[in-house]
Amino acid sequence: MERILVSSCLIGRPVRYDGAAKPVGDDLFERWRTEGRLVPFCPEVSGGLTVPRPPAEIVGGDGHAVLDGTAHVRTDTGEDVTAEFLHGARQALDTARRSGARIALLKEGSPSCGSHQIYDGTFTGTPVPGDGVTTALLKREGIQVFSETDLPALNALLQTLETTPHPPPKP
Repeated sequence: MERILVSSCLIGRPVRYDGAAKPVGDDLFERWRTEGRLVPFCPEVSGGLTVPRPPAEIVGGDGHAVLDGTAHVRTDTGEDVTAEFLHGARQALDTARRSGARIALLKEGSPSCGSHQIYDGTFTGTPVPGDGVTTALLKREGIQVFSETDLPALNALLQTLETTPHPPPKP
């Protein structure tokens, strides 16, 4: 059975920067939860940030640029939290590997977990195309990342993976 690394806020845990959750109320999601596929993880909390915490955005690029050292993650007060985001991303990758997850379902728009869009670093609510830090690292390591708006596509991939033999996950 394929495991899915999932943002903790999507399963209802109040770990977001504002202390809230963003639970997914979809039948597919509930089936995966019941089947025991979901491996909950919050890279920001695992990276050492508190709940609640100041909002943060990537300044100067997206998660790939943060991994490459050309962009930073800053709070709305200007505090550099890049190290915490990088640490959380590495923890997420480790958790995915330990659980055998080759798929991640992450919260769209997050500076950690966004997979289609993030915010532009101006704290004006302006979305831009890009990946969050955790998403960028997982993608670089061959883990397929989906957002909560991509459940049918994720389900199609699950069906394909479970009917096709595959090599063991990377150590």
